[in-house]
Amino acid sequence: MKKRVVVTGIGTINPLGNNLQVTWEAAKNGVNGIAEVKRFDASNWDVKIAGEVKDFDFETYFGKKEVKRNDRFSLLAMVATDEAIKDSQLDFSTRSTERVGVYFSSGIGGLETIAIEHSKGLSKGFNRISPFFIPTSIINIAAGNIAIKYGIHGPATASVTACASATNTIGDAFRSLRDGYLDIAIAGGSEATITELGLSGFKVMHALSNSNDPNNASIPFDKERSGFVMGEGAGTLILETLDHAQERGAKIYAEIVGYGATCDATHITSPDPQGTGAMNCMKNALLDGKVPFNQVDYINAHGTSTPLNDRIETLAIKRLFNDHAKHLAISSTKSMTGHLLGASGAIESIFSIMAVKEDFVPPTINTKNFDPECDLDYTVNVGKSRPVSIALSNSLGFGGHNATLVFKKWEG
Repeated sequence: MKKRVVVTGIGTINPLGNNLQVTWEAAKNGVNGIAEVKRFDASNWDVKIAGEVKDFDFETYFGKKEVKRNDRFSLLAMVATDEAIKDSQLDFSTRSTERVGVYFSSGIGGLETIAIEHSKGLSKGFNRISPFFIPTSIINIAAGNIAIKYGIHGPATASVTACASATNTIGDAFRSLRDGYLDIAIAGGSEATITELGLSGFKVMHALSNSNDPNNASIPFDKERSGFVMGEGAGTLILETLDHAQERGAKIYAEIVGYGATCDATHITSPDPQGTGAMNCMKNALLDGKVPFNQVDYINAHGTSTPLNDRIETLAIKRLFNDHAKHLAISSTKSMTGHLLGASGAIESIFSIMAVKEDFVPPTINTKNFDPECDLDYTVNVGKSRPVSIALSNSLGFGGHNATLVFKKWEG
């Protein structure tokens, strides 16, 4: 018998805030988390803006030794996870953890560490690089560090599917719980690629916005959009089977009822021109959750602000939902956070969960002149209160990866 799965804890650190409460209030109010790059001097770079984490002292939080021995993406993962576990009121030190899993991903992992150690090797000799180089930079180390800190003895794993990574990872955790393999899962994603190498890599492939105006760069569905804006951060969900959550009297944010995953199998970076993969992904997620298509209220779109994504994702939505597409509330919260790559699905799942919990749709900010082919309700510039019983969170990644999660209001 399949088990029901609920969300009992949330944690995040991202360009809008360093915890859930600040982040959600900022998102509801349409705050722009994109600004000039501060992590390095970008004054002579083509790309001068990004969605950075702000006003967080890692050394005070972790200590100098831990900061030195961990890449930023892993530190962000720990911050978000610490908050989520505290929010869930779980105490892993007092319980068996063999039926607890860690599903935590990143699209790229320790890019900053890779760049630093390679430069050190060129200048000082490769026998002088850090002995922590490999364990610090590998993508699965965020999941590993979480498991080590909390003594989690179930599976600790990371699905890597570029910008769909966190959504696939949360979906994998959901299925493990639903199928009865686990009682609890710590699930999410983290990314920290706002570096010279990261920004340059995406810029030379023409993926980033041509604008360095924070209010005119991440502009999903706008006819002037030219690319995404890089973001960084992490998001963590605590998932539990419903019977386990109820047995311990946990608060419940929402229920996860469906998950879909497909591949376009078309191109290494460009989506299927007809949006078939994205359409089937949403369809499969809804069928998985036994949710009638006309009961969907809100879609947190992948909405990257790239010319192809926004048009094709819109087409996929219209092909699947037909007339109901005009009644959907849609938003791209990347307009506020930038694109957190492999962590984006975690942050956007959090926005979707809070939308169903509070019946509020966060806005797509800074969009002014719609692309004629992007003609749906994107909740432009101002968030709105409306009933949200079912929300989808979409993620699309290089390689043709598509992933969708379905969240349902918890009625108690």
